[in-house]
Order: sequence, then C-alpha cells, then structure tokens
Amino acid sequence: MAKLQRSKDHKVIAGVCGGIADWLGWSPTMVRVLFVASFLFPGPQAVFYLLAWLVMPKQS
Repeated sequence: MAKLQRSKDHKVIAGVCGGIADWLGWSPTMVRVLFVASFLFPGPQAVFYLLAWLVMPKQS
C-alpha cells in the first residue's frame, strides 16, 4: 500500500483528494466526487480538508 501523502500528479487544489485516492487505489475523480457530495450532509468536511492539507506530507 502506498504512503498517505499529497499527490503532485493528481492535484487540483492541494493534492489531498488525489493523495487519498492513490493511498486507497481508487480513481482521484471518484474521491473528489465523494468529497464534494459529502457537503450535502452536515459535518466538518472543510476543516478535515484544511487539516489534511497541513498534516499530509507532499509527494516527493
């Protein structure tokens, strides 16, 4: 399994969704769609993204 890190190849904003997709072996588009769809439900999605942006290392 790949390391959890921000993707430099599948980057739209910060590479968080692309990094999660690489880590899970999923399509980056699917992870982005699921993340955007999660905003239909109340929760701290934006906070999670910002924290992941700060905590996840960049892919080298």
